[in-house]
Amino acid sequence: VMLHRLLAMVRGPGRCGGWQKGCSARGSASAAAAPPVVLPARAQVVVCGGGIMGTSVAYHLSKMGWKDVVLLEQGRLAAGSTRFCAGILSTARHLAIEQKMADYSNKLYHQLEQETGIQTGYTRTGSIFLAQTQDRLVSLKRITSRLNVIGIPCEVVSPKKVAELHPLLNVHDLVGAMHVPEDAVVSSADVALALASAASQNGVQIYDRTSILHVMVKKGQVTGVETDKGQIQCQYFVNCAGQWAYELGLCSEEPVSIPLHACEHFYLLTRPWETPLPSSTPTVVDADGRIYIRNWQGGILSGGFEKNPKPIFTEGKNQLEIQNLQEDWDHFEPLLSSLLRRMPQLETLEIVKLVNCPETFTPDMRCIMGQSPSVRGYFVLVGMNSAGLSFGGGAGKYLAEWMVHGYPSENVWELDLKRFGALQSSRTFLRHRVMEVMPLLYDLKVPRWDFQTGRQLRTSPLYDRLDAQGARWMEKHGFERPKYFVPPDKDLLALEQSKTFYKPDWFEIVESEVKCCKEAVCVIDMSSFTKFEITSTGDQALEILQYLFSNDLDVPVGHIVHTGMLNERGGYENDCSIARLSKRSFFMISPTDQQVHCWAWLKKYMPEDSNLILEDVTWKYTALNLIGPRAVDVLSELSYAPMTPDHFPSLFCKEMSVGYANGIRVMSMTHTGEPGFMLYIPIEYALHVYNEVMSVGQKYGIRNAGYYALRSLRIEKFFAFWGQDLNTLTTPLECGGESRVKLDKGVDFIGRDALMQQRQNGVYKRLTMFILDDHDTDLDLWPWWGEPIYRNGQYVGKTTSSAYGYTLERHVCLGFVHNFSDTGEEQVVTADFINRGEYEIDIAGHRFQAKAKLYPVPSLLTHRRRKEDVELSDLHGK
Repeated sequence: VMLHRLLAMVRGPGRCGGWQKGCSARGSASAAAAPPVVLPARAQVVVCGGGIMGTSVAYHLSKMGWKDVVLLEQGRLAAGSTRFCAGILSTARHLAIEQKMADYSNKLYHQLEQETGIQTGYTRTGSIFLAQTQDRLVSLKRITSRLNVIGIPCEVVSPKKVAELHPLLNVHDLVGAMHVPEDAVVSSADVALALASAASQNGVQIYDRTSILHVMVKKGQVTGVETDKGQIQCQYFVNCAGQWAYELGLCSEEPVSIPLHACEHFYLLTRPWETPLPSSTPTVVDADGRIYIRNWQGGILSGGFEKNPKPIFTEGKNQLEIQNLQEDWDHFEPLLSSLLRRMPQLETLEIVKLVNCPETFTPDMRCIMGQSPSVRGYFVLVGMNSAGLSFGGGAGKYLAEWMVHGYPSENVWELDLKRFGALQSSRTFLRHRVMEVMPLLYDLKVPRWDFQTGRQLRTSPLYDRLDAQGARWMEKHGFERPKYFVPPDKDLLALEQSKTFYKPDWFEIVESEVKCCKEAVCVIDMSSFTKFEITSTGDQALEILQYLFSNDLDVPVGHIVHTGMLNERGGYENDCSIARLSKRSFFMISPTDQQVHCWAWLKKYMPEDSNLILEDVTWKYTALNLIGPRAVDVLSELSYAPMTPDHFPSLFCKEMSVGYANGIRVMSMTHTGEPGFMLYIPIEYALHVYNEVMSVGQKYGIRNAGYYALRSLRIEKFFAFWGQDLNTLTTPLECGGESRVKLDKGVDFIGRDALMQQRQNGVYKRLTMFILDDHDTDLDLWPWWGEPIYRNGQYVGKTTSSAYGYTLERHVCLGFVHNFSDTGEEQVVTADFINRGEYEIDIAGHRFQAKAKLYPVPSLLTHRRRKEDVELSDLHGK
């Protein structure tokens, strides 16, 4: 029934609306008589894909004034994943950016029928998210508190209320639920057609049955596309090809890596109930049962995300349109059993069909958008992880903003294509990862969970040594990093299975590592850092770096500068440390996940000059962080060189011998504010240096430590991390970093004008440290990130990161405080505004009192504290 209706919708006469000129004629007789399609010779933008993503991008581009747009679809409009979409629009998401995209989509689809005259089937039904366990209920409460503060009505309800909202549900095993009354259902294919119609009326040209064979690139810039009906010259190309995006990314002179993979997705359709369900019947998500349920023409549409998904098309995909795949009732049986437990009366209904359609998934369960790091003008919007309808409107808007203005209106780093590198493009990796990702969509995701597939891809030379000593691992950008080290007497299996929103089982382990960093000396393997070298024959390196970075890099050889890499709005594109190795050579250390993004940013601005060389040396060096007051003793013994502050001042870099190994770059910094040194060791010496450090360090109480200890140390010292606390919309002036910006030195740099303006006008948000007062670490829910912040009872922002401060014996949160007027407008945030407020942090609906603390005023810092000032928002634990 559903399939026939959707097929009729995209095949039937008169469905073209405002874009008839681009539609191929329907029916064989008409097609024979129709003249051949003539494509335009050139366009500003070519969009590939006529599903909800492609039509949304075209719609929003046309709304923003870009009319010279051509949309090409290889089959018929809305004949890909869009056609098979279950039509559920839900705003209940874990990520703030996903909540905003879904909320915008909801509002857009609600008014689309009025705008275009095309019926989209939009019905506001609301959604009920069921909880069978207390942990699931905590997860829903956390989402509820976040949705409410951005204006999305939402409440936690009892099982009794669930039965009132949806009388057919069995509620005996529930502990509660979340009700989102403004969620909706809609026909996704009709939405795509409506968006296409509106775009066409705004000047966009749409051509179906036109396949793109090749994307033409010259000198790293998109120049056009080659199709089966001729070439189109263009400045911008947008890959919204869904299932085909991976292969299409390879079809250009400069391949574009787009990591996604398809899995089979099943849902069933029933005939109507004897008394048909009202159209307003709420959608139900029973994540613990792994199923979703919605009304479908008086009956039921129900599918889910099974534990053992079936990946497909690993070898590639050649179909022009997605066809309904083979039914597999044996595979669907666990989901059907779960459905019958939740709705026992369903046994009386006749099932019409089991639909099996492909859905694309990404390595980290987040969609992919943005510009290619290697090809200018090549944009991507794909990989929706079965949420394409919910994200389609908002994602299309952000990508269109990105193209028109050069940046989106929100921070979308978590979705940016550049968060991935080529290492995530292995088909074997993708096949194995999506088998984990698909069930994870409904798994309970507690803080600090880690993917289990695609591991041990990038490792330090010390991996086996650390693993044998009890290291437990996390992964960042494919790199294995130690979380903490399990002592021999601890139950390893229990630790691995301990997942909770409360006090974790590793609490005492990390406490002992932090104590060792404070009192003795610890070693943390931090080899995952992104490491670049910039050299030149003359002064070219210094000149370009002075323009690209906000702090003054014209410092004596051997000095280290902590600096931001800003955009034209003054926001952080990166935050890093740069050591001047010689007059013409610089060593740059950035966060792990900056490897692709930072390289692309530098290449974008660096001139094509054979005398200026940028080299990625991440793989050449193992990085060991020696933290603690006895680090100086360990290094002194190993190098036979004085390491005291008089001989080795803070923020200084010196190449020296450690043990038998020469050429070790030793830096007096630790990224935590604690005393110690970073050692950048050529990889062939890594094992030797590590063994020597551990051997000599025994008498000083040395031990291994991991990133959880580092996190606690840095948050307690109020160090912000790029990607968590800082992003492209955050400026140095908003986080106490003005002393690390060369505003008054007469040197131009990217973002200077914006910062000068901001210094004059004042800041509209300010990074603040919160210390929880009435919080019981053992019994209360922990803050993790994203918790709403209240000032004098009014919502003012969210936490960006948090950790337990073992020195303070309190939980510490970092977050931005805004100053909203009664009408919702943002006003200047002053130190006085921060200091005069009474604060609370909302953790899953319970508010805890907190003390607010600001950065020390830079002008009051003494020269002796310069190290702490310069490292104040060091980001390299990220």
